[in-house]
Amino acid sequence: MDDTSKMIIYQTFPRLFGNTNASLVRNGNKDENGVGKLSDYSSRMLCRIKELGVTHIWYAGVIEHATQTDYTAFGIRLDHSAIVKGKAGSPYAIKDYYDIDPDLADRIPARMDEFRSLIDRTHEAGLKVIIDFVPNHVARQYYSDAKLPYIENLGERDRTDRAFDRNNNFYYIPGQPLAIYADSQREDYAYTEFPAKATGNNRFDFYPGKDDWYETVKLNYGIDYVQGGQTHFTPRPDAWGKMLDILKFWASTGVDGFRCDMAEMVPVEFWEWAIQEVKREYSLVFIAEIYNPAAYRDYINRGGFDYLYDKVGLYDTLRAVIRGEAPASNITYCWQQAEGIQRRMLNFLENHDEQRIASDFFAGDPQAGFPGMIVAATMNVNPVMIYNGQELGERGMDDEGFSGRDGRTTLFDYWSMTSVRRWINGDAPGEDRLTEAQLALRRSYARLLNLAKDEPVFAQGRFYDLTYANLSNPEFNPHRLYVYLRKYENEVALVAVNFDKTARQAGVYIPPEAFAVLGMQENEAAEQLDLFTGEKTVCALASARLYHTEVPAYGGRILKFSYRFNKNRRVDL
Repeated sequence: MDDTSKMIIYQTFPRLFGNTNASLVRNGNKDENGVGKLSDYSSRMLCRIKELGVTHIWYAGVIEHATQTDYTAFGIRLDHSAIVKGKAGSPYAIKDYYDIDPDLADRIPARMDEFRSLIDRTHEAGLKVIIDFVPNHVARQYYSDAKLPYIENLGERDRTDRAFDRNNNFYYIPGQPLAIYADSQREDYAYTEFPAKATGNNRFDFYPGKDDWYETVKLNYGIDYVQGGQTHFTPRPDAWGKMLDILKFWASTGVDGFRCDMAEMVPVEFWEWAIQEVKREYSLVFIAEIYNPAAYRDYINRGGFDYLYDKVGLYDTLRAVIRGEAPASNITYCWQQAEGIQRRMLNFLENHDEQRIASDFFAGDPQAGFPGMIVAATMNVNPVMIYNGQELGERGMDDEGFSGRDGRTTLFDYWSMTSVRRWINGDAPGEDRLTEAQLALRRSYARLLNLAKDEPVFAQGRFYDLTYANLSNPEFNPHRLYVYLRKYENEVALVAVNFDKTARQAGVYIPPEAFAVLGMQENEAAEQLDLFTGEKTVCALASARLYHTEVPAYGGRILKFSYRFNKNRRVDL
């Protein structure tokens, strides 16, 4: 990792991203609704994405997963519809760990070559590639037809008469057939599984419900959950070696990192071993999807992860503040709880699991989320991520089929995103089909993310929270305003954000302690630059007086003070 630069990750879902079909049918199949392709990420498209300030692209859902689409003509086994969510299927129900999803290929037999070409195009555009690694669960009918002959399929030698065995790849419920939930099925015969395998979300019984991950089975890393969680890690369980081989296979394709799905459901002992083994041969970034703050430091310090999701802390807090359910001052608790590991947390306001900011279930207005995005992007040196369409105000309010009108962009259906579809405009991504509001939002995101990436004060600087010092300040509203300093060498940035729908005047008190901690001189003249507007002036900061500024509605002020032009000049005001 390069500590002098800030990672800006753009998560994109290829099945949807490049699909420009606007004539969509609820529960439509691939032929009716269309599907995006890897080739939709042309060199020109990648350059337009990079304009946002992006350094890394996370191509989500590229590994072959269970689907209701029939690809038997290409030697790919058909999945029973009772264990596939939606026509397209969940990208996190992996069907073959060694293959690219055929939906995404122009020429299905050449799908792996097309993926390697995508990696090359992405690198040529000056971007790095992240893909999913899904280690906790697989599709119920998992079978790899793309693996090398010497590699065993998962479960191939399992002893199915045992609920647990160190070298079983799956967990079983001996003597019990699976009682699967299914609304309907296309086949005239029921799906059968005997004995039943445990379900991916730790259901160790034979009757998962509709809200469970019923389309998946749990992988066994040597923990006997039936016997109270006893561990059997020595010698290493069979699954460890198989999963390490999968990691190295994808590393060999030239990807630059893995976003590891539900990493906390896999024992940290596996990660401690596997990440080290991979990094002996490849320089890769490992990002953990994790929701248990008590395990954060273990998965960093012992497990070896570079970054962890900051969902339970910063995301949940920013969401509550944006919705008016919590005061902005609560953001202070987020960095306090992550003290010491803040630079290792991945910030975001949208991803494939979360509701869209512009949806009726979140803020109902994409601009309302922008102050939260300022905080996510500039509060610390750690990475920040956006989800395709976020920069265009994608609503996520479609009723696609399996995924209903829930404020999320579907993972399970063949569909397209209205805002992205209009922006793509064939292979000529541009602005002629966007509204003025969408254009303004995209420009705001581009400005914010580029300065977060390029300004050393944000990529490398120190952080000092000013909000706590202004809680009783009558000229500062801590319920809707949040303010902090960043400092790097001879530059200081004052960031003030406003979560309110109307502009607010703020008088900010900067305590003497802030000057001492950051090594700043009071009353020292500085060139003040508004990083959003470009406006320049000369100013000096001091604890003896409030710094006054107007913070725009649903926005922020990012003011950089540079002390280089006359370091010894002082201003007494």
